[in-house]
Formats: sequence, structure tokens, C-alpha cells
Amino acid sequence: MSHQAKFQALRDQLSKRIIGQERLVDRLLMALLADGHLLVEGAPGLAKTKAIKALSEHIDGDFHRIQFTPDLLPSDVTGSEIYRAETGHFEFQKGPIFHNLVLADEVNRAPAKVQSALLEAMGERQVSVGLKTFPLDPLFLVMATQNPIEQEGTYPLPEAQLDRFLFHVQIDHPDATAERDILRLAREDYRQGEPGTELVITPESIFQARQEVAGLYMADAVEDYLVALILATRHPGEIDPDLTRWIAYGASPRGTISLDRCARAQAWLDGRDFVSPDDVRAVAFDVLRHRVLPTFEAEAEGITPDQLIQRLIDRVPVPA
Repeated sequence: MSHQAKFQALRDQLSKRIIGQERLVDRLLMALLADGHLLVEGAPGLAKTKAIKALSEHIDGDFHRIQFTPDLLPSDVTGSEIYRAETGHFEFQKGPIFHNLVLADEVNRAPAKVQSALLEAMGERQVSVGLKTFPLDPLFLVMATQNPIEQEGTYPLPEAQLDRFLFHVQIDHPDATAERDILRLAREDYRQGEPGTELVITPESIFQARQEVAGLYMADAVEDYLVALILATRHPGEIDPDLTRWIAYGASPRGTISLDRCARAQAWLDGRDFVSPDDVRAVAFDVLRHRVLPTFEAEAEGITPDQLIQRLIDRVPVPA
């Protein structure tokens, strides 16, 4: 079975377990293929934890969940030095960040020091303690979650740190059909237990799949369109004078790289060997949502980042 077929089979299996959240499943797989991390925002009970846990069961690696709370310390995430009386020396004990897949649950409940420790590990792929540096595993993915309902006692992530995330995914409640399917699946699991996992993907397969994604063909016209979309977030007045009043800051070059990687992953997961403008538009919202910052005037008028991104997509010419 080819790497592409393995990931398509994995997407099908996850979609049968994570009903009504196909977007979340796709973004998890894309983050894995693009070697990035994702921030997921949604109300409690929408299968955020279940999704990454189900993914971990199909990957030959380990998974750990960190519940972020106001009393959490950076060392609770990264690890700390422990004194060993038998040797008379300090020994570094690795924290949960050293697992392959990490769920940072309700990341906005922890203070800034803890958030920065997590985001530094995400960006640098290493943890520094004292004079020593400890590299993280090459297969490393963080899914952080935020609860949009409760904002009391939370510490919002700074915009500069949000840029470390490949995706900012917003999920909502499933429709009536999906809700009925969820009920039937939960009832069946309660009676017979959850089924075993047959498809397991090795880290080597993931790394080879990443090479295939990176080597996917992208025409110059599609690349020009991708760059034009990013530049429009920085100089919106050139395509729409109203957007100058509504966009305070646009996407960084990290946003350009993220949009490229995710568009490639989108095309590859769909079984194609080339990237189209539709792939760029399909991932644009989740890639740019946390990178296009509205002005106070836009917020006062109730204009959301998604509305700004949609307006940019409508204004930037699509290559023929």
C-alpha cells in the first residue's frame, strides 16, 4: 500500500470514529504531514480529545495529555532536574512534552510562562534546562485546545505566539444526522467496547509521506496566487480601500510557508499529484485566521477575521 493510500485509509477510519468533525480530522492529518501544530477552538464535548487520541492509536508513537491549569509550572511541561542521592548528581527528568503527540488541553488556562515554555518547544523542537539542551523527537505534534465559552480566569495567547501554530481550527456542534450517528456509535461502544486498531503507520512512513507532499507539483501561477493572497493581507488597501480600515496586521512569511505546506497536504490527501488554487483556498481560513488581525474599528463593527479572509479571497484574482 502506498503512503498516500495509507493516509486516505487512516482518514476514512478516523472519520468513522470522529463523527461530524471531518474538518478536524483532515486538519490533524495535514498538520502531521506538514510537520506543524494546531490550535483547536470549540465548546466542550466536541471530540477534540477523542480525535487526537484516536490518531495516536494509529501511529507507532506515544501520546500524552496535559491539562493546563492556573497553577501549572513550566517544569510541569518541559521537565526538571531531580537530585539523585545515590549518585550525588542532578538528573534531568523529561516532562510530557517529550512525547510524539501532545494534547495541551485548555491552553489558555495556564499563565504566560507555561504557554511560552510550550510554544518555545514547539518552535525550536528542543528544551533547554540550565546549560543543557534536549532535542525533541523528530515526530512531534502538539494539538492545543481553547474553550470559547468560559473566558474568566484565562490567559489569552499573544498574537505573536499564535503564529507558531500551523492551523487555528474552529469547530461547531454536529448536525442532526451526525448527532444520531454519534449516539448509535456511543451506544455500540458501550455495549461491545471500542474496536481494535488494525492500521498502524510508522514514523518512517510519515517522514516519507512528508517528502512526497513537499515534492508535489505546484505551477508558477498557483504559487504566484498563494503569494498574492499573503501580500494582500499586508497591503489590503491595494485591492480594497475598506480593508485598510479593518486589517491591522497581515500574515508573516511563516504564514506563507504554512499556506504552501497545507495546500500541498490538502491536494495529496485528496489523491492528486499537483496543487490547484482550490487547495490554497480550502486551507486559507484555518491557516490565516490567527494571522490576520482586525483593527479595533473592525471589531467594533462586528467584522471577524473569517469575513476579512473571505473578502481577500474574493478580491485576489484566481489564475486561469
